[in-house]
Formats: sequence, structure tokens, C-alpha cells
Amino acid sequence: MRNERIAAAREVADKLFEAEAALDVAIARAAELAASIPNARRGANLAACVGQEAFMCAANMLPKLAEAREHLVTAHDRLEVTKTQIGLRHMAFGDTTGKPSGEGELRIVGQAA
Repeated sequence: MRNERIAAAREVADKLFEAEAALDVAIARAAELAASIPNARRGANLAACVGQEAFMCAANMLPKLAEAREHLVTAHDRLEVTKTQIGLRHMAFGDTTGKPSGEGELRIVGQAA
């Protein structure tokens, strides 16, 4: 029974890590696309209105992808709880360097002059 739980947890963990990686790539590519449109327009000496609708579509993807990433992070956290519920609390299925605590990780390093 424990071996089946471990196998199932590994399968889910693999899919989770694949989804996280794919979503990070999608976010990066969407940001690159959005940035490339005004850069291309300027490089071609075109009016600001050229490509504006396409730019807005590309730019509007970013908050939706960010929201999807937030949901994926939440799913990851919930799966951590599930892992404990099925008796696999001390099993590591991914990166073993550990996750940041989320407490006090970000600091303001200086004030703008």
C-alpha cells in the first residue's frame, strides 16, 4: 500500500514540476512578446498606434498568466498537505534544497534618492 502511495505521489509531483516549468517559460515568452512589439515599432519608425491592439492583447496575457502561476503555487502547497495526509510527510519528491519560509525573505535594501 505504501509503495502505491509513493508511486502515485511521484507521478503527481512530476506533473506538478512540469507544469511549473512550463508556466514559467510561458510567462517569460509572453513578456518577451509584449516587449518586442513596441521595440519593433520604434525600430521601424512607425507611429505609436501601429500594432497597439496586438500589444494590448499580448500585455493582457501577463496578469492572467501571473494569476495562473499563483493558482499553481497554491496547488503545490495543497499537495504538500495531501502528502502528509497520506503518510508521506518526510518524503521529498522534488528539489531537496528546501523552499523559502516566506517570512522575512524580502528586504528593502535602500531608499531611492
